[in-house]
Amino acid sequence: MSLPLALVVLGLAAASLNAVLGGGRASAPFGEVARLLVQQRRRTLLHDALLMRIGVISLVAAPVLAGVVVPLGDVPVADLAVGIVWFNAMEVCVWGSLWLTGWSANSVYPLVGAYRFVAQGLAYELPHMFALITVALGAGSLRMSDAVQAQQGLWFVIWMPIAFLIYLVSALAMAFWGPMSQPLGSDLAGGVRAELSGPDRLLFQAGRYALLVVAAAAAVPLFLGGGGGPVLPSWLWVLVKTMAVLGLLVWVRHRVPAVRMDRFTQVSWLVLIPLSLVQLLVVGIVVV
Repeated sequence: MSLPLALVVLGLAAASLNAVLGGGRASAPFGEVARLLVQQRRRTLLHDALLMRIGVISLVAAPVLAGVVVPLGDVPVADLAVGIVWFNAMEVCVWGSLWLTGWSANSVYPLVGAYRFVAQGLAYELPHMFALITVALGAGSLRMSDAVQAQQGLWFVIWMPIAFLIYLVSALAMAFWGPMSQPLGSDLAGGVRAELSGPDRLLFQAGRYALLVVAAAAAVPLFLGGGGGPVLPSWLWVLVKTMAVLGLLVWVRHRVPAVRMDRFTQVSWLVLIPLSLVQLLVVGIVVV
């Protein structure tokens, strides 16, 4: 299965699971796709169509490019020597995607939503980076496949539980999902996506689900031993583990209320960063 097709399938699965947990029908995402494909685009006065196109399309491209270093079985599409850094860099590109989308609409609510995501990024990115550095330190490499090989005897989630929990929190934040969905807050009439309609809104939604899927898929080689497991082939174990993490992230959306950015920033800098540094120190001592 090719990477784009895998993202589409898992994205639709995530959307269906989200609809079911939210009290809707599993077929609802397919109806929404059909509706947005035929919906006419609307535009605000003096909007910047080029920047909006760049923002929306790059939101879809970023998770696809991030996913090329994530092993779908034993080997990723691109086994880069700096795969972990590449994954983080592509995720950071989402900041620019949302900023361009919010700015280009020439409307207050999308712009405020974009500012919220930048504030959210400043809060989650440092502990997220420390969690990834902890994995790289434990594996002795920045290559995703090396991280999988280093977990042959013991998965990193067992002796890096704090880094794993921080990664899950940052996964919610990078996909602006669940408690971290303030950039799309209802108090802002939809925030960043408030002025999007038709195919533009569809691409935006697809990019968001793709981010969620890639974040869940990356947790497998980083913390859950990749395709390691009994009986089943490696690619099927990757799929099972990815769906388990994805299900957890979708479930959180319907169980945890939205978090204000100022409070999340405070928790991040006073709690998550110190904890991530302690986890990094422990792993460093074990490795040495």
